[in-house]
Amino acid sequence: MKKQLYALKGIVTVLNTPFTDQNTIDLKALQQNVTEALKAGVAGFLVPAMAAEVYKLSHTERLKMVEAVLETVGDRVPVIAGSGETDLEKSKKLLRGYLNIGCTNVLFQIPFQEEAQFRKHFMELADLDPKMIMLQDWDASGYGLNDELICDLFETVEAFRCLKIETVPAGVKYSRMLELTQGKLHISGGWAVSQMMEGLQRGVHAFMPTGMHFIYTTIYRLFEEGKHAKAKQLFLEILPVLAFSNQHLDISVHFFKRLLFRQGIYPTPNVRNPTVPFDTLHQEIADEHIAHVMQLEHRIRQHVVFS
Repeated sequence: MKKQLYALKGIVTVLNTPFTDQNTIDLKALQQNVTEALKAGVAGFLVPAMAAEVYKLSHTERLKMVEAVLETVGDRVPVIAGSGETDLEKSKKLLRGYLNIGCTNVLFQIPFQEEAQFRKHFMELADLDPKMIMLQDWDASGYGLNDELICDLFETVEAFRCLKIETVPAGVKYSRMLELTQGKLHISGGWAVSQMMEGLQRGVHAFMPTGMHFIYTTIYRLFEEGKHAKAKQLFLEILPVLAFSNQHLDISVHFFKRLLFRQGIYPTPNVRNPTVPFDTLHQEIADEHIAHVMQLEHRIRQHVVFS
């Protein structure tokens, strides 16, 4: 296998979309979030993806978001543009738009009906010649794409370098794909962030969470420095937060936007409809967790994370 492992290690932030009270995207707030994440030491950005409420965004809005992130990041870290669309022609139009503005790293989020359809969608997008393809392997209730399909696409398409695994369970698949590709396929974890410590032990190269930039980058750094007990200790402090936020994708979006609002990064915690209810009790519980997160981030900055 000629490919070399794609150089992306650490925390890759999946950006929430900030909305104004007029339900438009606040690009200035988005750029402020990017700046804070860069200060925290993130390794890259993914935008827009599921945490960005991507299917509620127009193509124009998506392009503007990617442009704003590219402008802020420059050449410091990779920016990966999400090209999720259920319709192939819409996906191709969106991908062409990203390439035209200079974003050559893309995430393919392709609906799976059957293998021939999936392969056709993938190959027609790949023919547009992005520099790097990350494939999202999303299945909220099962094992996701079969190993043979992933390996065949990896062997066939030069630009296919990265796999974002979000399946149930994720851990075994992390290890299996690393073994099958001889460690050459870049593996990242997303929704299974509540199993982050397991993923790190299995050799996952990057994690793609939303928010809590300083906390996640500190956990990753401690693990990489061999301070596994301290990494685990810090991770355990946010596990109740993840248990609450990961009830549902929409709950996660509500929670992390509320956190960004409380941190003064986003001007509103607004979420676009339709969305699952986020009622008064949710808000009270979220605010308790947010207070804990902000205190923990303060302790990290003061270098007094551990008792």
